[in-house]
Amino acid sequence: MIIKSRVLTVVAGLCGILAYTAGPIGVAQVVAGQAVDANGAPQYRVDPFWPKPLPNRWSMQQVTGLYVDRMEHIWFINRGRAALPIELAAELGPGAALCCVRGPEIIELDQEGNVLNAWGGPGYHPLWPTYLQTVIPDSEGFVWISGEAAQDSILKFTREGEFVWDFGRRPPKLGTEADNRTRDAQENNQNIDEIVNVGRFQLDEVDNEIYIIDQKRVTVYDASTGDFKRGWGGHGMPLSEITNEPIAGYEWTGEPPPEERNFAPTLHFIEISTDRRVYIGERGQNRIQVFTTEGEWLQDIYVSPNTPAQRGGCGGLNGPAAPVAFGTFYNSICGSMYKMIISKDPEQKYLFVADAHNDVVWSVDRLSGETLGYFGGNGRLAGQFHFANAIGIDTHGNIFVGEVDNAKRLQKFAPVPTGVNLSR
Repeated sequence: MIIKSRVLTVVAGLCGILAYTAGPIGVAQVVAGQAVDANGAPQYRVDPFWPKPLPNRWSMQQVTGLYVDRMEHIWFINRGRAALPIELAAELGPGAALCCVRGPEIIELDQEGNVLNAWGGPGYHPLWPTYLQTVIPDSEGFVWISGEAAQDSILKFTREGEFVWDFGRRPPKLGTEADNRTRDAQENNQNIDEIVNVGRFQLDEVDNEIYIIDQKRVTVYDASTGDFKRGWGGHGMPLSEITNEPIAGYEWTGEPPPEERNFAPTLHFIEISTDRRVYIGERGQNRIQVFTTEGEWLQDIYVSPNTPAQRGGCGGLNGPAAPVAFGTFYNSICGSMYKMIISKDPEQKYLFVADAHNDVVWSVDRLSGETLGYFGGNGRLAGQFHFANAIGIDTHGNIFVGEVDNAKRLQKFAPVPTGVNLSR
């Protein structure tokens, strides 16, 4: 059943800082004393002075991934591949510009937003990913990263950046780039030995496993040996039943995409709750599928279900030609599922979904799947978003959101205390 989103009535805070709805306090909060609106959505406001500016004239680039570790430190990817020349003007030489130069691609911040650790980038290691996508620090002091290019894989480092292990399973590199692109575009959901895109993965330290989402499947490997353990497709179908054909596009008429039993690419996040539920986000369906760790399907959750959705690639929507004024409109239609994080209260009451199409973070009741509300909105001011593509949360209830495209920033949203009125 499709669960319709109930949209909050929002009141702009100072400088667009918060989308906030006053209301009675609910019984469930991310942290004690947090304001909750009439629909049960926990309330947030941006901290406009967080983080501190990066040191050493480092440029701030696309934040494609972030993670809050057990010490409450914030690790994020500062992917420099899309840096503009004007952003690196200081690299021309002494006196060329006050700022900036290309900085490290893996950065660790403390709670105040100061840099604690920074390393990595092109040339740092022979296997360094071309298109960094995910960073995950584990509880034993190691940092795992991955990229989404065909020759990228999952790499394990110490916190200080010393190389430890390569997951491998890269496809053979062919003679020409055209040959590689042709091969990489051809799905093979049954091949568990070569993975074209390992960019989106999750660690399960409980069972020492790596979960990888690519094509129309999830595959699970041993985190020490890299050995394959199991895998499944949409709604728990065996790998052998997953289609290797593209999911058909559709003509958007204001309704949700047609129902699809397979996963509808692109799969964009995977998270595992403490009660051992696996959440997989499908940008092609505005949907989160929920499973046991063994691949048994439990639930579908729809978030902003009527959003024009991606069906195999941005622009996969069928429809009339876009007007000239919106010449790239259909190429930016990618659904509502970008990244998600689970709240860290004892019940893990909420899912927070970063939606770069609507430029908000949705609050969703984790067990019922009901959309409760959102914060944010389109724009460049503090508290607004342009292409939110990374999200994390700490045990204090603070939510951290990273942006890509040309927004290239990281924002912190703190819980609003009960009784605070920001509508003035």
